[in-house]
Amino acid sequence: MNKRPENYRGKPHIDGLPKTEPLSPSQLGHDAAAKRMLRRLVQGENPPTAPMSIVDRLAGSPYANPMIQVGGVDTSARKTLDFALHLAETMFRYGAGALEVETSIIAVTAALGLKNIEVDITNQSVAINYAPKDQPPIALLRVVRSWTNNYAGLAKVHRLVTDIVAGGVGRDEAIRRLDEAITSPKPFPRWMVTMAFGVFAAVFVGVLGGGPVSSAIAFVANLGVSLLARQLGRWRVPDFFTTAACAFAVTLTALLLWRFGLTNAPAIVVVGGILLLLPTGRLVSSVQDAINGFPVTAAGRFLSTLLTFGAIVAGIAVAFVVGSMTGMQAIDVTQTFPPAYDLWVLVIFTAIAVIAIGITEQTSWELLLPTAAVGVAGYFVLLGAGALGLGDRFSPALAAVVIGLLARVVALKMGAPQLVVAVPAALILLPGLTIFRSMYVLTIEESEILLGAGGMLNAGAIVLATAAGIVLGDTLARPLTRSLASNERRRARRR
Repeated sequence: MNKRPENYRGKPHIDGLPKTEPLSPSQLGHDAAAKRMLRRLVQGENPPTAPMSIVDRLAGSPYANPMIQVGGVDTSARKTLDFALHLAETMFRYGAGALEVETSIIAVTAALGLKNIEVDITNQSVAINYAPKDQPPIALLRVVRSWTNNYAGLAKVHRLVTDIVAGGVGRDEAIRRLDEAITSPKPFPRWMVTMAFGVFAAVFVGVLGGGPVSSAIAFVANLGVSLLARQLGRWRVPDFFTTAACAFAVTLTALLLWRFGLTNAPAIVVVGGILLLLPTGRLVSSVQDAINGFPVTAAGRFLSTLLTFGAIVAGIAVAFVVGSMTGMQAIDVTQTFPPAYDLWVLVIFTAIAVIAIGITEQTSWELLLPTAAVGVAGYFVLLGAGALGLGDRFSPALAAVVIGLLARVVALKMGAPQLVVAVPAALILLPGLTIFRSMYVLTIEESEILLGAGGMLNAGAIVLATAAGIVLGDTLARPLTRSLASNERRRARRR
């Protein structure tokens, strides 16, 4: 048997490679960082097929990080889903956008403890699919078939969702409050809404350059248009023909007064009459839906908006044809109108016009003055942009961005969605005078058809730019209003 040498102390070095020194602490840190970087490059932050949590859709909304209730929720899941669908239907009827409806459903169902929820929203329907693990799924669908002006009701629903997300309202109490918001009377009676139509037309004619006589004519004409629309609504006449009849009535009235020398600005009278017929809220919601990833809903609302614009154009065109056949004097559509009042008077007129719009949209009393302030700020931006030579297209868009930003701040402070403040404040930016002039050229001046078509395209560009500006302002304000949303929810918890 071989014997080991007496000086043997371990296993001999047989690989022939030089010995390496142990790594220092700094080298170990660099080596770990390199491994982490390599892992990120090869694998990525998340598995490529992992589904996004639906609650992540609440990021950037006032309902982020809801207070989730636990325990015993699955036993009454159907009742919670029915409440969520009723809530969504109400919001759609009052004019909310698809993103706001979706985030509200997700926030409410999450706060009431339901997981595994999927929401699908189209132009007129809301579908919710609830698929708990190892249980039969529940799929519910609700179709929205009617709309109404009720911004006060929409603000109540917004506050209800905020209270639910804050954890201070249970399901039974939420159902009671939603029914109360639906059945409660609107803030303003019908006669006041009718008067608001006339007041808006009168003061807006003054803003455009019309004198007291033109404002008085616009006031009376709009009272008649409002009563006509109400009567046609009782007769179940479709909205398209109702809008066309109103546009025809106000245009023919202005032409008759022009013929008998009772007004020297028929174009302004018509603009004051048709501006409230424009589907501003629907257009803003459709642009918002398109930008936020709801193409089907946006397409449906765009089609409805185009039909309304077509009804207005048809009504104006028919009135022009009737006027031409009866030998009415031609209108100089190139006529410009210098300001008839001082700037401070125009600012007051703008505030009154925005308040009148808020009344017609049934905005709550406490939101009227803040909405008027936002509208006046947008009017100042419009004047400033025009003075800087930014053009007729970019100036309204810039003013709309400011209105959209301020509207989100004011709305969250007052416990309402942004749309409630932004739409009334932005109505003064729409190019009613351009629409009238272009329609006149298309109908009467047959040799200038291209000029009229170009004017209509220009008006359409301004309208879309205004709607997109409101949405952009809302997006820009989101980082600035996170604290407002959290403060609102903290106040709800204390209640």
